[in-house]
Amino acid sequence: MASGNSEPRRSLTAQAVKLLVAGGFGVGKTTLVGSVSEVPPLRTEEVITAASEGVDDLSGVEGKTTTTVALDFGRITINPELILYLFGTPGQDRFWFMWDELADGALGAVVLADTRRLESCFPAVDFFEQRGLPFVVGVNCFDDAYRYGTEEVRGALDLDPQVPLLLCDARERDSTKQVLTVLLEHVLGRAMLVSGNPG
Repeated sequence: MASGNSEPRRSLTAQAVKLLVAGGFGVGKTTLVGSVSEVPPLRTEEVITAASEGVDDLSGVEGKTTTTVALDFGRITINPELILYLFGTPGQDRFWFMWDELADGALGAVVLADTRRLESCFPAVDFFEQRGLPFVVGVNCFDDAYRYGTEEVRGALDLDPQVPLLLCDARERDSTKQVLTVLLEHVLGRAMLVSGNPG
């Protein structure tokens, strides 16, 4: 016998969105993922050994003792219908072969930049530009870094005017959430342009 409530049940299935966090070695990708993840982040960090001398460029990050060798993974629930899965890419040149695999199915990316070593984010910017994947640039404000204006950084990176660029602190959850919010807005805006729907 049917119950008195004839209203059909709604199936609430969360939409999972895959986002990448990329950039050069030691720029703060692992820190950013960890600052916002609601679950203990998966990290594939290994201790930097003498074997990396002459192979990995440690200039500017001489004090760094570990490195991501595969990926970082974290999750954040925006609302019951939207969950973000964050995948941090390895930053060293010798692990770049993994980027294609990690980018599969991603809707967008955050490229982290360090003003002390801006050139370290060039490969990530090129990677996403060549694949047409929407991305934003987050300038991670290290304590000992000179505070350049966003337009100075945009000019140095030769970014398309449509690519959002903002200052951030990868250690701070609210700052990371702001970067992800801007990325989602950018992804949505790009999708509307492609579909011809101005929103």
